[in-house]
Parts: sequence; structure tokens; C-alpha cells
Amino acid sequence: MKNLTSRQPVRLFAASLIMSAVLVACGGNDDPAPVAPEVSKPNASMFFNRTATFAVCQQVGASCETDDETAPEIVAASEDGMTLVYSNSPKGEIGFVDITDVKAPKALGALAMGGEPTSVTVLGTNALVAVNTSPDFVNPSGKLAVVDIASRKLIAEITLPGQPDSIARSKDGKYIAVVIENERDEGLGNGAPPQLPAGSLVIVDVAGAPANWKTRTVSLTGLEGMLYPTDPEPEYVDINDDNIAVVTLQENNHIALIDLASGKVTKHFSAGKVTLDKVDLTDAPRPNQVNFTQTQADRLREPDGVTWISKTQFVTANEGDLNGGSRGYTVFNTDGTVGYEAGNSLEHLMARIGHYNDKRSDAKGNEPENADFARFAGTDYLFVASERSSVVAVYDMSTPNKPAYKQVLPASLSPEGLLAIPSRNLLVSASEFDDRSALARGSLNIYQYQSAPAAYPTLLSADRADGTPIPWSALSGLAAATTGTVVYGVDDSFFRGNRIFEIDTGSKPALLKKEIRITDPNGKIAALAASLPDVADANAFDDTDLAAMVNTDGSVNLDPEGISVASAGGFWVASEGNGTVGEAARPVKTANLIFKVSASGVIEDIIQLPADINAKQVRFGFEGVAESGGKLVVAFQRAWVGETQPRVGVYDIVAKTWQFMFYPLDPVASPNGGWVGLSDITALGSNKFLVIERDNQGGPDARIKRLYRIDLTGKADGATLSKILVRDLMADLRGPAGPVVEKIEGSALLANGDVIIVNDNDGVDENSGEVHLMNLGKLLN
Repeated sequence: MKNLTSRQPVRLFAASLIMSAVLVACGGNDDPAPVAPEVSKPNASMFFNRTATFAVCQQVGASCETDDETAPEIVAASEDGMTLVYSNSPKGEIGFVDITDVKAPKALGALAMGGEPTSVTVLGTNALVAVNTSPDFVNPSGKLAVVDIASRKLIAEITLPGQPDSIARSKDGKYIAVVIENERDEGLGNGAPPQLPAGSLVIVDVAGAPANWKTRTVSLTGLEGMLYPTDPEPEYVDINDDNIAVVTLQENNHIALIDLASGKVTKHFSAGKVTLDKVDLTDAPRPNQVNFTQTQADRLREPDGVTWISKTQFVTANEGDLNGGSRGYTVFNTDGTVGYEAGNSLEHLMARIGHYNDKRSDAKGNEPENADFARFAGTDYLFVASERSSVVAVYDMSTPNKPAYKQVLPASLSPEGLLAIPSRNLLVSASEFDDRSALARGSLNIYQYQSAPAAYPTLLSADRADGTPIPWSALSGLAAATTGTVVYGVDDSFFRGNRIFEIDTGSKPALLKKEIRITDPNGKIAALAASLPDVADANAFDDTDLAAMVNTDGSVNLDPEGISVASAGGFWVASEGNGTVGEAARPVKTANLIFKVSASGVIEDIIQLPADINAKQVRFGFEGVAESGGKLVVAFQRAWVGETQPRVGVYDIVAKTWQFMFYPLDPVASPNGGWVGLSDITALGSNKFLVIERDNQGGPDARIKRLYRIDLTGKADGATLSKILVRDLMADLRGPAGPVVEKIEGSALLANGDVIIVNDNDGVDENSGEVHLMNLGKLLN
């Protein structure tokens, strides 16, 4: 990603990275001779799992009650791996975190940098910080700040010849390499290069005290094959054991190798092109639909982050910028040949785990942003961070040129920096997106290499007939089959052509085995439209709005929020209405409707609310539906016009009549305000129901995520219900050691008495995409 002040990722080469060779003394020879490292071996019993998430707003206050933007982009570690140091571009500072206890990181404070810190690494007892001090794009400037980690004080500054971005240190501590990007002004003309002054690479020769360090500048202009030879705009740097720096020149789709000792470019070459098949290149019109049926020919890789995996190979994360981005990663040999190309595999992985961001389909897909590499307990691992899908993919690199998928790790929204600390069996990701109003706080995620199964993902999908994964996200309601461990889910209005999913919760992770498209071949929606009276009010729901719900292929665009297994076969699907009566900014577009669909997804009947109730509609409508005792019970999310509490509606399937009660919501408790409402409803038998009550807050601001039981026995129309707390879910939601997710929207009761819940990840739209399908066990007496 680009913005006015560079926020590109930097892989930080902490001194704690494991040695790649062991020196032993040879008989009769005073010089130690290198011995080849042990061969990497796969380890099927060890996995990475998240132990903690540190929201950097905790530097402001432990409860994060601040609206200030504060975010980590790049992260480094002290030599002993006990202290993290991260760059915080929005606040112009670096922050310090104590990770002695990897389950309970502690804020250690921050230090202002007198500019925008773009990168940080560690050498000895000092943090080395690249700081952008540019007044504008045409007068770029910067400095290298040297900070004592223990005292958190500035001890030296070195002037740089332009705007810095990435920084790396050599393993032997002799050199520091700083990319001088001199980022272009994307608002100038069409935003394309060339835009001078040109960027370069600065080599810092480390000898003596920091005040005595000397710099050398390596020109990167005029390299043959560059797309913009006068404007290299270098992006990212990493250094191998031979002190060869690899530098990506993203906009130029070029890669350069520089010998740090001599300061000479020893090799450079194009990053090349990739032809991608079975990808989705369309996100319009919205709502979305994911189909991996398209081909993208000759796509420029335009690499961003890069990491050495040996002295002769490195891996690029091919995020893309101007006209490229190949949605994957590439293993390059130092002669420019390709050892391995990931192709469409990352895109398919994101779809399989529910993290596919369809709003980015027409752009650069999941956008691999950064990569890191390290050996953990005898196994070589590659880590690739996806900015738009907010995960870190992990690969076993034991077989040369054949990365083997190991697992995927959830990250906070938009991971940029990666740091492996194998001396402590740790991996850290830094996510820079921070917006309290969007319920996303910039955070450091800490993962530990453990002798334990992978905890994430909690749900993945099987393949379609064409061999591509069933794409899914934005899960809403849940309903259990009458026997076994199968539950059914629905996707909401983020997608068009809505579907019902069959999910087997008996495996870990749970398996989404089947998708059932909801269709209207018999014209039930058209028939409903024909029955509606003519309405002059533009704010009222009418036949035009209904017609828009049906696609040319017969699939339908609903807002499924609840689902229940029908006793007569098939399903009941509750579709939430869109719009609020009398509100010009959000006029009514669709009503709240219950659809009876067959087991194959065909609409068989449609149930409406009474007209006088529709006249009170607000946009927070149907959230769940449950069939019990010949009746359908629906939960309204919030109070409607002129009312103070949400309704619980009861529809008699035979008599076709409605009755309504009111549900007493808990008061708002979040320091960020917001609201409290209902989500799913689940039948328990004997006229009792389980309901989800939640606030619209996530992360540090979340307070109310609860399961209550209500009893409708003998309740008259208009009665206010009472409720009994079954479980406060906050402890469960903190269990995965990540931000508390906002939308707990699905619940189901298995035949064996286990309660299942799931959250809605909003289609990965300004959402990390994290999904937790949880079995809470037997909660009910």
C-alpha cells in the first residue's frame, strides 16, 4: 500500500535469528572452518499458535479508551528476545513492549522520533530507527536514529540523503542497509513514475560508536530493464549471510543485489510476470459473489517484502502497486531464475478459510505484503503476511523449491511487519490499521511454536466440482440438524446469490462440506410483488425493490440473518429488511421476510410481517429464526419506531397469525458507547429459547456478548419477557488470544446438547476476517 508518508513493511533482522552455520576447529588449522548446517526436517507435531495480542493503544491507557490513531507497522526485538520495539507512524514514535511473559505483554512506553518512523531493527543494545523528515515529496529527507533500548533514550542521529523506508542489519553486525525510497506523489498527475529525486540504498559501516559510523550511497538508477530507470523507488531490503543485500524496486518490477562490502550492484533482473488461472477478478456489482473462473495473463509481480531463505535464494511477497501484483509469493534464485511460484494458491487458501476479501478481487486480491524466514527446532519455515486477508501463511521449506503448506495464523487487520524470534520459539506480526470507529486497533500478534495442534482456522471448506474451494465468509445464523454434528449456516447481504452451508462440526477444524444456492424458479418473489398495493411513498417497500432481489440465473439477493431446520423438510430463512421508515438517508428498500426453502434451496413460501408492524421498521430487523411446536419465533435486533425494546415475534405456521413480545436488553456498557441488540435465536424445546445478546463493539471496547434463555410459555401479546443468563461469552472470545470479535451472530444446539456459536466477519470488509466457530459444550440443564 502507498500513502503520503511511507508505511511499507520492513523485515527486521534481529540478532536473535538462528545461526545458519556452526563453526568448528579443524585439526592443525588455526582458522575455524564452516560446517554445513543440518538439513531441515518436517515436524508434524509442532505448530504455531497465538498466545497474545497487544493493542498498541495500551501505551496510551491500559483499557485503550482513546480515539487517537496509534499503530505498529514494523517490529524488532532486543537481542534476548524479551523486548519488542515497533515503529508507530501515526504518532511519530517508537514503542516498547515487554514480552517476557508471552501470554501477557506489557506496555513499556514510547519515544518521539522527531519525524515519521518507517522502519526499525536492533543491533546490540540499540534500536536503529529509519525516520522520514521530508517536508514534501520533492524535498525528501530523513535520519537514522540510534536509541538505547534499556533507557529508551536517543543516543545518536545520522543524516540520510532522502526519505527512508526499509532497514536491515547484517548478521555479523558490520553493516546496516537503509532503503531511500523517495516515494512518489500519487496525487501528482496520474501518480505514475518517474518522479524525482531518485531513491537509492544507503550502507552504514558500523565501526566504533554510532557517532562515528560512516555512510555510503549506492545508486540504483539506470539499471537495464527497469521500467523507470531514472526513478528506482526501492521498497524493501534484506541481507544474507554473505552480506549481499537484496532490494525490491516494486514500481519498476525489478530486483537488485548489492555487495555491501564493495557497495556495488552485482546482479539485477526483472521480477517477471505470472499468468494466473482460476482467479476472481470481479467485485462489481456489489453485493459480491466469488467465482474462481477467470484468467489474468502476464501479471507483473511487483514485489514488496523480501526475505533470504539461503545464500542463494530469496522469497518475494508480490503485493503489487501500479499495474501488478500477482497475489502470491515467489522463490527466486540469485541468477534471477524462479525456483517456485505460488500462483493462485494464496487466493484459494483465503477462500477456503473464510478470509477472501472479494472487494479486492478486481484489484490485487489478498495482497501478500511481507515475508520472513527462520529455522525453528530443526525445521525451516517461510512466513507470508497477507495485508487484505489479515493472516500469516506458514510453509515448511524442508524440500528445496517445494514450499509445503503448514498452517495459517490469524492477525489483526492489515499485517505489515513480520519478525521471527526462533531463540524463543516466537513469531510476531505487526498490523497497522487502527480506527476505533471501525472496531480495529493496530496490534502486535504474538505466536508461539508449540507441541500442540493448530488452533486456527476453526472452519475450512471442501472443494467445488471444479477443484477450487467453496468460498465463504459473512456467516450469520446457525441451525443444527436433528441428529449428528452437522449445522447449517447462511451468508448475509454482503454477498449476492445467497447460500446455505452444510457444516460438519465433528472434525477439527470444522468442515464446510456443501453450498446450497437459494433460488426462486417458481416466481414466489414475483408473486409477492404482484400482491403488494401501489405505494406512492418512495420510502416504502414496493414491487420494484422485490424485483431487484432476483438475479437472472434465478438466485436471490437476500439478507439472511437466521436459519432454522424446518420440521416438514428444508429450511426457514429469516431475511433482515433494509432501511428505516421515514429516514431519507436510509429509505426502506426491503422488508423483513421469512422464506421457506426446500432442502435444495428452492423458495416455497414467503411470510410477511403485518402491515402495521412494517410501518415501524428500522434497519435493525430480523436476526434469527427458530421453529418449535408449530410456530416460528423471530428475534428483532433492536427496538423499532416508537418502541423502547426489540420484539420477539411468534408466527403460527397453520393459523398464519402473529403475536409479539418485547425483550429487555441490557444497558450499554462499552466505554465507546454504541448499542446492544439481539442476534440469533435457538429453540430449546418446551417453549424455551436461547438468544444471543451483544453490543456492537469489538476488541478492547467489547463488553456484552451473552447467551440468555427466555421462556414464552403463557406469554400474552405485548408482554415483556424475562431472561436468565446462560453464559457470558467474553472469556470464551478472549480464549483465542486475539481481539474480541464483534458480531456473534449464530448459535445452534446439537442433538447431543452441545452449543455451537459463530461470528460474522463482515465479508473481510474492514475486518480481519477472523472466524471462531466454537463448541461451548453442554450449557443447558
